[in-house]
Amino acid sequence: MRALRLYQINKVMLEHGLDELIPRRWMPWYVRVLRMLVFWIPNRHKGKKPGMRIALALQSLGPVFIKFGQMLSTRRDLLPPEIADELAVLQDKVAPFSSDSAQNIIRQALGLRQLSELFVDFQAQPLASASIAQVHAATLKHNDKPVVVKVLRPGIRKTIDADMKLLFTLAQVLQRWLPDGKRLRPVEVVHEYEKTIVDELDLLRESANGIQLRRNFETSDALYVPEIYSDYCRQNVMVMERIYGVPISNIDALLAQNTNMKVLAERGVEVFFTQVFRDSFFHADMHPGNIFVATENPHDPKYIAIDFGIVGTLNKDDKRYLAENFIAFFNRDYRKVAQLHADSGWVPGDTNIDEFEVAIRTVCEPIFQKPLAEISFGNVLLQLFNTARRFNMEVQPQLVLLQKTLLYIEGLGRQLYPQLDLWKTAKPFLENWMKEQIGVRAIAAKIRQNLPYWSEKLPEMPDLLYDGMQQVKRLPLQQQRQHQQTTELQLKAIQSTHFSIVGATLIIVSALLPVYELHWGWSLVSATCGLTSWILAWRKGQ
Repeated sequence: MRALRLYQINKVMLEHGLDELIPRRWMPWYVRVLRMLVFWIPNRHKGKKPGMRIALALQSLGPVFIKFGQMLSTRRDLLPPEIADELAVLQDKVAPFSSDSAQNIIRQALGLRQLSELFVDFQAQPLASASIAQVHAATLKHNDKPVVVKVLRPGIRKTIDADMKLLFTLAQVLQRWLPDGKRLRPVEVVHEYEKTIVDELDLLRESANGIQLRRNFETSDALYVPEIYSDYCRQNVMVMERIYGVPISNIDALLAQNTNMKVLAERGVEVFFTQVFRDSFFHADMHPGNIFVATENPHDPKYIAIDFGIVGTLNKDDKRYLAENFIAFFNRDYRKVAQLHADSGWVPGDTNIDEFEVAIRTVCEPIFQKPLAEISFGNVLLQLFNTARRFNMEVQPQLVLLQKTLLYIEGLGRQLYPQLDLWKTAKPFLENWMKEQIGVRAIAAKIRQNLPYWSEKLPEMPDLLYDGMQQVKRLPLQQQRQHQQTTELQLKAIQSTHFSIVGATLIIVSALLPVYELHWGWSLVSATCGLTSWILAWRKGQ
């Protein structure tokens, strides 16, 4: 099965001519010979541009590969514009599946004979189609509110399972044979990715994520989350409020309505850090197809988020270490950054902190306080990889989703407002968060949080205090008894050992006496005494 899927992947790549996009100098001779031998798989898309060929190939390969293309589409600093533009199609313009299939799925999931029982109208043509699902516009019958109905692609689970098995196989090979295999931990990374993409196949889970995110930003001026109609949500169908906004990728439309791009970019940073550090619950699929901008007030812009299938969470330790790392970096305290990496176990404990500090400074200092437009992300990424390899820095699988989201956010910021000073925007937020965690306010918050528990236990305190004092009073007597018991046990053990030795000696003597031609009675007496000694030793041991 895995070998067949691997063949299919290679077949699709060759049919779309992706091998022709690799410079010949990068291809070993045996790879070129192998390509010539596979003559029955020609390039069927010779007349199309490279970007379109890549996008079509990723669409043909399925959701795991489409997700990769979505992420690449946001990194216009790493890809030529014509390729990034074509990959952007993967965000919400993947080839849709049959509308009749979608309507049948909705009827079966919601127990309807006709869609008109629930909807005043239902648009057969999908509004958008992505790797996992597609959405149709409709109007609810009971309140006349416009909604969108999200429907999972039929048979999508089988495709994803096949791809994940193949990825696990490749990850195991890489972990075993690559020099950096253990440090990169590819098997654990793939395992984390599998959990997120499988969770995305459950629209009940997505609806719960959307409800949680909406509650977190209910009074926010920076982010709006549409209402989820949970009564009409099933594992493969979800109904939510229809939103109207400008796609974040449509820069021309945003400029045409005089959107304040600086405020928009800064609020993007604010929304990200709020989700991560205040809520520990963040939207982890923030590619441009899932982010819109409200049109009501362009001078005070507000984000609209959709598609909550992939969310990330952080535990307290990782969140604290991340915040301290960010603040130390913003303060150019590279020594503390290096020490925090060692303390958290992200680098081996025997790492030379002085050398690590110098390496971090070398990477970070040239980009510090520069706007995004002046930072070569590709160069920074290369230096970070080299530093990680040099100091045997392990990949943290639990942070992969966060790192992917950071890539999205940085890519969006670069498109929206290249002059954005990321450091200046983020530093005050993180400093305030740290004050709330370790300052007087943090202590007061913890007291308020524990007050109901303390008030419940307060009436029991006198009894607990009295019992504790009684135990303290009895403690010397208990210790004396324990000491006496221990002494008696040690004495019995010594006696048992002595009787065992005596018994063994007498048995040996009983065996040797016949050699000296003595009366057999002496041997019998010696053996009897030896057995008696062993019985006494056993009893003492008991």
